[in-house]
Amino acid sequence: MDDSYCATPAPAPVPADAGPPYAACVLCQKPTEFPESTKGSTLCPVCAWQEAGRTACSG
Repeated sequence: MDDSYCATPAPAPVPADAGPPYAACVLCQKPTEFPESTKGSTLCPVCAWQEAGRTACSG
């Protein structure tokens, strides 16, 4: 059995000094992969994954 099938890959780190200024996550304030001009709630990859799990299990 291939164990890599179920493995969750780690999110890629967001470079601190590359590209445009990134929007802060609305939950943990870490930089996201979205530019500051993005409208709506922005979430970092970790918080987005957790929020998806919460909404999927909320029925």
